[in-house]
Amino acid sequence: MKKLSLISLLIFFCGINLFAQENIAEQIEEQPKPKYWKCNGIISLNASATNMWNWAAGGNNNATGVASANITLLYKKKTIAWESNLDTEIGVSYLDTKFEPWRKSNDKINFSTKFGWEFHKQWYLTVAGNFKSQYIKGYDYANDIKTPISAWLSPSYTDISVGIDWKPNDIFSVYLSPVAGKISTCTKEDFRERYGIDLNRTNLAELGLSAKAGVNYTKIENLKIISTVGIFTPYTWGEKTEPRRFGNFDVDWDFAISYQFLKVLNVTLNTSLKYYPGVLIADKEGNMAERVQFKSIFGLGIGYSF
Repeated sequence: MKKLSLISLLIFFCGINLFAQENIAEQIEEQPKPKYWKCNGIISLNASATNMWNWAAGGNNNATGVASANITLLYKKKTIAWESNLDTEIGVSYLDTKFEPWRKSNDKINFSTKFGWEFHKQWYLTVAGNFKSQYIKGYDYANDIKTPISAWLSPSYTDISVGIDWKPNDIFSVYLSPVAGKISTCTKEDFRERYGIDLNRTNLAELGLSAKAGVNYTKIENLKIISTVGIFTPYTWGEKTEPRRFGNFDVDWDFAISYQFLKVLNVTLNTSLKYYPGVLIADKEGNMAERVQFKSIFGLGIGYSF
């Protein structure tokens, strides 16, 4: 009888143990696997048209179409973080005029990537790279004269740097690099003076100080806010009249906000502000000087946010 009771008790405990192991296994299987990759962004196709009839203030009938994308890819696993961003657009306009009715309205390539190792909570030792250029030729149409002013790799800007990246959360980051290299390239000789590059060289290489800050906000459904601002100054000590010297900063600020409704319609606002010492821009009278560059695009069209 005692043996039978002992065997029954042993079977009972074995059953409980087996049941508990099965429950633990099910719970482990039910737990979602960690996601190391994240991808979010805005892809849109916007169009606008203006039609005027007997309009006293004057102007031209016109139509514009712009395709744009701002995509961010994030990787985070333990102490390793990798972030890449592509901000690009291409657009064309049609003007109701006999002189060059078809014109490029938008053209931008801005690719950046940074790879970091977390040596302290929220602090990363980081290697970063950035490339900026445009796809096709650009022209100035002042006074009904078609003057080429840009092309592929004319100009282009390539940055490579090593520094410290602070990431307090998934939305905001600040990067500082005391060792930053910048290469300004212009393959077209006719454009080099405009972009501050020696006529006998295709590029200008500089070592300097760089700082960048970024915002990638996706917490509200259907709303996306992506913004980056960066500055660079070369370690060059020359005359105060020289544009490329320490203390004179290159400034790049890109901002994009998008709201998606009815699943396929997108309202977007994109702005770009730039200032490069040594880059000359003509005013309406044709006078060349360093100037702040600013562009904004407001669009309603077909878009997809993710």
